[in-house]
Amino acid sequence: MALLHLAEIRPTKLELLTAWLPSRGWYQGDAAAEVVRVAAYRFDDPAGEVGIETLLVRAGAGPVHQVPLTYRGAPLPSADAWLIGTTEHSVLGTRWVYDACADPVYAAALADAVLAGTGQAEEYFEVDGHREVRAPNMEITSDSGRIDVPTVGAVRRVVDGTLTVIVTDTVELTLLRRPDATAGGPPAGVGAATLTGAWDDVTMPLAYASVR
Repeated sequence: MALLHLAEIRPTKLELLTAWLPSRGWYQGDAAAEVVRVAAYRFDDPAGEVGIETLLVRAGAGPVHQVPLTYRGAPLPSADAWLIGTTEHSVLGTRWVYDACADPVYAAALADAVLAGTGQAEEYFEVDGHREVRAPNMEITSDSGRIDVPTVGAVRRVVDGTLTVIVTDTVELTLLRRPDATAGGPPAGVGAATLTGAWDDVTMPLAYASVR
């Protein structure tokens, strides 16, 4: 489960993305347009230290882009190139916001979602000592046979592009930066599987995974 805080965040996540996205080679949109949220889903960090959220966003009339983010209370070592920016969170303090593709916590969570079908984290608020669950605004499903996922350690290599490939010691993951782009299906490998997202009246592949 993912605990959400009733907090102010400055700058906001969308403000960070409005500045950052036009610098990405895979981005298609009006660089002057404000980025707006279309949908989102979260994963759990078993250690409870790292926030993991994937935003589906667009700018103006441009296509939907998928941007996985990790939120950390301290910098991720050797990941400066993947830092989107920092925010001031009124409850948690300074948060370092990363493009999650280089974050091993995200890689492990995505592998579990695609290969083991663990799904998304349930989101909730604590209000006056009571838990209030927030209904998801999209669904994610896997076509995996629910295999045992090997331990995902360090991210060894990231090939950033419209199809961003994340290579770890045990699993290879492919993230669709633009879910409507022609993708061609999951790579060959043990337990090769697809993660699909559905929101409004749209259903599109989001990511692929296979055991190396």
